[in-house]
Amino acid sequence: MSVAPVGGTAVHDHVALAEIELCGELIIAASAADEDRLSADRIDEVLRVAEERWPRDEDPGES
Repeated sequence: MSVAPVGGTAVHDHVALAEIELCGELIIAASAADEDRLSADRIDEVLRVAEERWPRDEDPGES
């Protein structure tokens, strides 16, 4: 067994921290929802999927 040395050698995994934050957002949305499950659209809204896919000025239907 290995024990981490004392002195602040913690490694920050930014991807893992971002995933934890997103999971927290989903948990909050689910607990506040009236229905039993979040819809796919609501999940996308909580995770801000559309914001990542399409810039605000661009309509996803335009292609």
